[in-house]
Amino acid sequence: MQRYLVGGAVRDAFLGLAISDRDWVVVGATPEDMTAAGYTPVGRDFPVFLHPDTHEEHALARTERKSGRGYHGFVFHTGTDVTLEADLARRDLTINAMARADDGTLVDPYGGRADLDARILKHVSDAFVEDPVRLLRLARYYARFAPLGFTVADETMTLAREMVAAGEIDHLVPERVWAEMERALMGAEPQLFFHLLRATGALAVVLPELDALFGVPQPVQYHPEVDSGVHTLLVLSQCARAEASLAARYAAICHDFGKGSTPAELLPGHRGHEERGVAPTDTASARLGVPKRLRETARLITRWHTHLHRIDELRPGTVLKLLEAMDAFRRPERLEDLIAVCAADVRGRLGYEDRAYPQADRVRAALAAAAAIDGAALARRGLAGPEIGQALRQERIRAIAAAL
Repeated sequence: MQRYLVGGAVRDAFLGLAISDRDWVVVGATPEDMTAAGYTPVGRDFPVFLHPDTHEEHALARTERKSGRGYHGFVFHTGTDVTLEADLARRDLTINAMARADDGTLVDPYGGRADLDARILKHVSDAFVEDPVRLLRLARYYARFAPLGFTVADETMTLAREMVAAGEIDHLVPERVWAEMERALMGAEPQLFFHLLRATGALAVVLPELDALFGVPQPVQYHPEVDSGVHTLLVLSQCARAEASLAARYAAICHDFGKGSTPAELLPGHRGHEERGVAPTDTASARLGVPKRLRETARLITRWHTHLHRIDELRPGTVLKLLEAMDAFRRPERLEDLIAVCAADVRGRLGYEDRAYPQADRVRAALAAAAAIDGAALARRGLAGPEIGQALRQERIRAIAAAL
């Protein structure tokens, strides 16, 4: 019975990156051996155990055989006869297929260390095509490591495109897609995740609403980058630069979905894209299994983002309508997500990356002024029922007018 540190912990140590968690593979043991040694079983699909002291995951060495389509289409085999090399062979990329023994010895049968030095993301074997999640993981690793100089091997890109052409990624389950996308969105360069998916053809399957934006023109005097898809990923990049929340980053992806269905006679303008974008945003959120809070925020930001851009042109009553639509009095964080996306929307254009966004302070001032109106004081005037609501609204409109 031997254990080996595997995967990301070995990789990141070579790259000098912080190690957030450590995974282990155990060779030459049975489940009974593990429980006898005090480990706690937790695996559902294959034997995984928690160390009695560190609680780190220790999986028995295993092989896998393709038995169907998609992520769940595998039969796993574990046993004392499964070698470490056989276990590493089933991993996605060579840089993730290294192991280190307790005595420090590196086990690297597939050239992961050389690929780390060459800054190459390369598949371990042609079995890469058997699991559609691997394509999403490839995109996520590219988004994480491209800033360090990593590129994807040509042969790996070829395999990824073959997966798409064969319909393998059609069998992705929503929770796995969202799990990978969520991790990518919270990275420093999340736009690279979607660039890689588009380069393989997978974006049209995973997120067709975003893929549809590429090639759709915008007025060049406002959008020097012209292309709506390029603009959307620039907006996402600006959200990451500002360290915006996950809700804001997801909404940034969705906010211009309506431009994908703009009537040809309106192009390159996109009048009404806000309303048109609500339905595809809801469709994408449902298909991806996006959490309710995030999908609601994305829908609202898609519908209302241009109102905030034009706050200086809006009547005070319309500003109040915006605040009410965003539920800003109860959920001020939702207004902050709107501000983050709108500021990124302005800066997500070539040459506008450092443009100021004074609308942010103005809408915050409007919310503060409206929220300061005391509804209880109105009730003490003798107002009752609907009269209180009507009076509160009028007082808030006056306060917003004064604040603006």
